[in-house]
Amino acid sequence: MDPKPTARSPLRNADKTVLADSANRYIHMATTDNTRRTYRAAIRSFERWGGRLPTQPATLAAYLSDQAAALNPRTLDVYLTALGRWHQTQGLRDPARDPGVRKTLEGIRRAHGRPKRQARALRLEHIAAFLETLQQQPDSLKKHRDWALLQVGFFGAFRRSELVAIEVKHLSWEPEGLVVTLPRSKTDPHGEGLKRALPRGNELVCPVSALETWLEHAGIHEGPVFRAVNRWDRLQSQALSGGSVNRILKALGETCGLDFVPTLSSHSFRRGLSTAAAREKVDFAQIKRQGGWKHDGTVRGYIEEGQQFTDNAANTLLTKVARLIRDTD
Repeated sequence: MDPKPTARSPLRNADKTVLADSANRYIHMATTDNTRRTYRAAIRSFERWGGRLPTQPATLAAYLSDQAAALNPRTLDVYLTALGRWHQTQGLRDPARDPGVRKTLEGIRRAHGRPKRQARALRLEHIAAFLETLQQQPDSLKKHRDWALLQVGFFGAFRRSELVAIEVKHLSWEPEGLVVTLPRSKTDPHGEGLKRALPRGNELVCPVSALETWLEHAGIHEGPVFRAVNRWDRLQSQALSGGSVNRILKALGETCGLDFVPTLSSHSFRRGLSTAAAREKVDFAQIKRQGGWKHDGTVRGYIEEGQQFTDNAANTLLTKVARLIRDTD
């Protein structure tokens, strides 16, 4: 006869504490550091204004109205989401979902909305000018680093956070080129892995050989690939910061005399690769794959930007009007 099943022994208090701590760690990991910083900024802004949490819809609408002239509507939208999320995690009614609050935000968008400032896309001629400028500089570690950073960043369509996260162990050298495999990225929070293939180019432009040369000159065999170089051209152990990538780009832009330096940033790599590829009629799937975009809509937006003059309804009409003028002469 089978033994009578026994009830499962209750968890001890110590075990419950361990499990609770473990659960809290996972809850913490479910939100990115950037998101947490944004949420904290939202709460600080609300409390500096005089608000207190938890709050009511009327107070939240008053906060939005008072801050409408000072903060971008997109910022207010993010802050509203953050304040609503605070209430949800506390098990409280979310005042951000109140119809009056949503109507207030919609009115602010209509009254104060303005186009989103976007990073200027780097065109192929800009990349060529940057490379020519670097080529003319005296030989140095910084020169080799920037030469590799520029080509890997552009042709790999990397985000700055991805660029500075690349380590030697993430590199897989193949006869045809290089595969960069990052264990985690902005659009890959679950750690499924990001892969980016960089084909070999020619003697003038080649991200693979540029990276090989940089690693060889710097003597880097492990750890971060793109590192800081001090004023004496000495290699540092730490990886470049994301802000440093922007500063390198802006410095090159100023040297080349570009008139849009303030709008240059590391995102110019991604926009540049996608729009330049679109002008060259590169296949949609290839562009999406190289940039690692998850949503078709984002890629289509870049393609439309790249082809806004070549695939333009006015082109046919311009030609037609010119023909009519010639026929009447």
